[in-house]
Amino acid sequence: MAEAARPYVPHDLRAPRRDLRPAPISCFTGHQASGLRAKVLQDVQRPAAAMAAEFADGEVGTRHCHRRAQFLFGLTGIMTVITDGGSWAVAPQQALWIPPGVMHQTRCWGAVSLRTLYIEPDAAAGLPLTCQLMEVSPLLRELVNEAVTLPVEYDLNGRDGRIIDLILVEIGRTPVLARSAPMPRDRRLARICEALLRNPGDNQGIDHWARYGGLGRRTLTRLFRQETDMSFAQWRQQIRLMEALSRLTAGEAVTNVALDLGYDSPSAFSAMFRRTMGLSPRDYLRWGEPGVGTMHD
Repeated sequence: MAEAARPYVPHDLRAPRRDLRPAPISCFTGHQASGLRAKVLQDVQRPAAAMAAEFADGEVGTRHCHRRAQFLFGLTGIMTVITDGGSWAVAPQQALWIPPGVMHQTRCWGAVSLRTLYIEPDAAAGLPLTCQLMEVSPLLRELVNEAVTLPVEYDLNGRDGRIIDLILVEIGRTPVLARSAPMPRDRRLARICEALLRNPGDNQGIDHWARYGGLGRRTLTRLFRQETDMSFAQWRQQIRLMEALSRLTAGEAVTNVALDLGYDSPSAFSAMFRRTMGLSPRDYLRWGEPGVGTMHD
């Protein structure tokens, strides 16, 4: 009896399947370890290099800058980033774009887990020339999470190279969030701002701060708007919001945060928060739960 013909099986189906398990991630803990790794990544012969890092609550980094641009993406906790031009609070599912050569310092509120990409200046052409806080889309989030699993010297012409290329495109399309506190250049104003950054809940009036900076009230008002494009009151509200984000994420009660930051009542604080963020403090903290909107999806 003739042997039955074997069914044709395409070559691709006979080949071993690609391992679909998540690739392991090398995570660097603390500013010292991540800083040393960052130095190595500045000279990698690739357009972009990715790193995963974690920091403990309260960790403060040293002032530093990078030859490459940096895309700093937060997963948990809040990282405050301060530069000569302003300060930003990077909350979960947000990212801060830091152009090449910008001196900055970080402080962590809560246990911080982040992903960061260091991007060659040539590859960053067309991307922002100033620090920008960005809302990260689900697509960009997954691409960045994949990037930290790639070899440092990934295949430029293969799948890995296409992932990096798509990341650069998506960063260019990412919406910018107007939540920063610009720092004035005038030394007298900078002295006032530094004092308020140390204690955002200080509720003393503008006359006190004019005396503290050694200038008149009208001069403070005029110079502050001239150098920051914000009124003094708007700037103070902005840094209070940044402080509130960090403390709420760390688990503090809304009432305690509101009163510590100088608001007369929790309802007054909640009204400011909703007006600025588009949702209540409690809803903001539930960004990871289903049915609470898509702001932090």
